[in-house]
Amino acid sequence: MRELQLPSREEQAVAMENYKPLAAILEQLQSTAPEIEIEETGQVIQVPLKALKLLSQILKATSEGKPVQIIPVATEMTTQAAADLLGCSRPHITKLLDSGEIPFEKVGRHRRVRFEDIMQFKEKMKMNRKKLLEQMIADDEEAGLYDV
Repeated sequence: MRELQLPSREEQAVAMENYKPLAAILEQLQSTAPEIEIEETGQVIQVPLKALKLLSQILKATSEGKPVQIIPVATEMTTQAAADLLGCSRPHITKLLDSGEIPFEKVGRHRRVRFEDIMQFKEKMKMNRKKLLEQMIADDEEAGLYDV
């Protein structure tokens, strides 16, 4: 899996300039495969509406300086790719798989995890962090560490 790269300032500016107009156009479209003309070549192509909506999300994230990566949802991933996606080490992923926290399949000697399972685990961890943070804040307020 390639390393994520932050968009350049120029890419951010172009994305920022074009995100809102594209989003406005998408709200008006009725076709499921609208045609787009490439100004430089004059070529007209059809693009599925879902792909244009994804492009809009990409432009928004790029305008905010966030790196973007597209992974097909039904993809099986290696443990290294899963580790890269979660921002942890491959041995840590292996421990999570072996403990049953993330389901996996073995292909020969290699473990394979589904993208959806990694994303569910990531969301679960995000919710756990949020609950812990809320509990820490409540504990601090109860201890009188905050002026309410």
